[in-house]
Order: sequence, then C-alpha cells, then structure tokens
Amino acid sequence: MEPYAAIFSEEALIRERFAVEVAWLQHLASLPELQELGPLSEPDRAALDSWVARFGVGDALVVKELEQRTNHDVKAVEYYLKARLTGELGWPPARAEFAHFAVTSEDINNLAYARMVRAGLGQVWLPAARGLVDEVRSRALEYAGIPMLARTHGQPATPTTLGKELAVFVWRWERHLRSVAEVAVPGKWGGATGTLAAMVVSYPEVDWMAAVRSFVESMGLRWAPLTTQVEPHDWMAELFDAMSRYGTVLIDFCRDMWAYIGLGYLRQSVREGEVGSSTMPHKVNPIDFENAEANAGLAGALFRHLAATLPISRLQRDLSDSSALRNIGSAFGYSGLAISSARRGLARVAPDHDALAADLDANWEVLAEALQTVMRRYGVADPYEQIKAATRGKTITRSELLAIVTALSVPEPAKEALSALSPAQYIGLAPQLARLVEDIGQFSR
Repeated sequence: MEPYAAIFSEEALIRERFAVEVAWLQHLASLPELQELGPLSEPDRAALDSWVARFGVGDALVVKELEQRTNHDVKAVEYYLKARLTGELGWPPARAEFAHFAVTSEDINNLAYARMVRAGLGQVWLPAARGLVDEVRSRALEYAGIPMLARTHGQPATPTTLGKELAVFVWRWERHLRSVAEVAVPGKWGGATGTLAAMVVSYPEVDWMAAVRSFVESMGLRWAPLTTQVEPHDWMAELFDAMSRYGTVLIDFCRDMWAYIGLGYLRQSVREGEVGSSTMPHKVNPIDFENAEANAGLAGALFRHLAATLPISRLQRDLSDSSALRNIGSAFGYSGLAISSARRGLARVAPDHDALAADLDANWEVLAEALQTVMRRYGVADPYEQIKAATRGKTITRSELLAIVTALSVPEPAKEALSALSPAQYIGLAPQLARLVEDIGQFSR
C-alpha cells in the first residue's frame, strides 16, 4: 500500500495544495498587467520550483501547526507560502499578498485532488488493474482448449473450456478499464462562486477567461468554465462508478475461482511452512481470493458512496464534499489491495486435468441439449419433451446415453455423430472464443 500512501496521504494533499499555490503565483507573475507583482527573477523562480520539488514531511508539519491556529487547512498553506516569500526571498509583504490572489480554497483543492487522483490512476491503480487482466488473459489463452463442465444454477450444464470462462472476465474488465481511461479530468478556477469576480474587479484589463484557462491547462487538466464555488465532481462520479464496476467483476471472478478450487478443477500450490487451518492440517484455503473479495467490496462501497454524494452541493457551496474527499485514498487502497490479492491467488493455481476430465465423464446427461437440438433439425415431434423424460434429474452414463441415441428418429449419420460425441467434445467454439482476447480491440469494432 506504500505507493497509494505516497500519493493520497495528508502530507501528499498538503504538498499538492502548495504546488498549486506556487503555480498560480508563477502564472500571475507572467501577466504583464499585474505590475504590482511584476515578473519573477530567475533566482526567485528557481527557488519556488525547488520548494515544490523538495516539499516534505517537515514542511507539511509546519503547515499543520498553522492550521491549528487558523482552523483552515488551505489558508494555512497560503500563510506558509507568504512566510517563505518574505523570509527567504525577501519579498515585501505587499508583494507576498499575491499568494492565493483572487481565488478560494476550492480552487486550490479541486486541482490538488485532481492531480492526486490522476497520479493514483496512472502510476499505481491502472498498471495493477491492467496487470491482473493481462495475467488472466494469458491463462485464458493457455487454457483455451481445456474442456470443463459448466455449472448453471450450480448444476451440471453444457460444457465449456476453462480458458473461455476466464476470457469472459477479460472482456468485462476491458470494458470498464476503457471507461476509466476515458474520463476527462477537469479543473475549476473561478473564485468564490465561479464568476472570477475578484479577478475582474482587481484587474479589469486582463482577459481572465483566457488567463484562467491557460493556467488550468498548464496543470494538465481541462478547464471547467461553468461551476459554482465547487467543481461539481461529476468526473469523479464517472470515474468511481467505473472503478466500482471493475471491482464488481473482480468479486465475481474471485467467487468463481473459489468455486473452481472447491470443485477441484483448480489446485493451489502448497507453500512451505504455510498453515491452512488452526485445527485441520490438510487444508489449503483460497484465502487470497477471499481477501480480494472482501477488499473489493469495501472499495466498491466507498466508490459508490463517493459517486453518489460528491456531485451534490447545496446551492453554491456546502462542505459535505470536504470530508468525503478525504476517503478517496482509502477507496483506492482497498481496491489496490483487492487486485494485489487476486493476482497472488491466481499465481498459485493450476488446472487439475484429471479432476476436470472425471467430472465431464460423470455427467453424460449434459449432452441432452445436443440430442434434442439435432432432433429439431430433422423435424422430430416434441424433441425437448422426449429427452426431458429420459434425462431430467438423472445422472446418465455413456451406455445409457447411447441407448437413447439408438432409439432416436433421426438419420443414421446423425446417430453416428451423436454416438461419437462426449461431454469433453461438446464445447462448441469455446476455444476460438477464448482466443479472441488476443486482440480485445476487435470487440469494440
């Protein structure tokens, strides 16, 4: 969890706020109309860049001390910056007042959180999420042709392949990862109620729309021109909904892997010194998939709550989002832990070919679908009902199935084909379908 802590910790939030404050001051200094501020000297600009680059826990602690006195987290950052401008660069107090000029705390916060979320996605979460998908994709291709008894409603059903069933998860995850990647991250920079009023009244000669837009875009974000005091967080709702859906598929994946282990289709490798049960020595429990399921559920609950509540703000501003936003890192962390656990679980399982083959051979009744469908082709009356009477609720052996085939009113070539069919062969195009994940882009064309 260390990479998530580095991005979403309290220290990281203060660092991002400080970086935004400094960037705004530098941007203001580039506007020729602001003669009272004037352009920055090269030493001053280098010093400001250095402050941002070297901002650490010591700096954050000073800001927290200021926050204790001001009872305002962003104002504390402003005061910290002003103190360094006057104390280290020798700026007169009047010039230092251009720190936090004409903006409100939400201008700072929305850019800070946007940068944190973007870093969390690009540097940590997306590589891990895609890593899991790629590992499952590799297994899907490797196991594309391994026959497996399917289970609908938990009961024996038309056979499939292990690879095809894994490929289904790849396809589902890819859909949600595309949604995550396509979310545009906006930034609001419009003052107390989103009107840029303080900027305009101070320097009416400045084209503030252009100035603000260029600043937001310089921070790597898309300018959001129409807001209240707060950026409405709709993009966060889109993103967190998509991340929650990825997690929902992850839970489904973990439950299926758990079931396949329970059925004996997958075997877990045994680790030296590991204990599966405090009393039953034989146990090798699927704890990685169970842990992944639990943490994906926690992440989903947080993501869904954030998506449902963050876009709602009473009139032009209320602070309910302020506390909620503090939990973004926790949501990312739970999700990241779930992904890590699932990858660890996947790494220690392998197909048990004997168990897969034995289960198929023990359930010849799953060929009932094939029989009644071929009968339909040749116009046999009530084919479904005939096969239902012979097979429903029964475990059919190969010899019993052959007896049913012999009695069918279908051409001899059809009888011969059905007689030669086994559950392991009744997999349709499952191997070819599994291999579609080699080029996932074709699904969207």
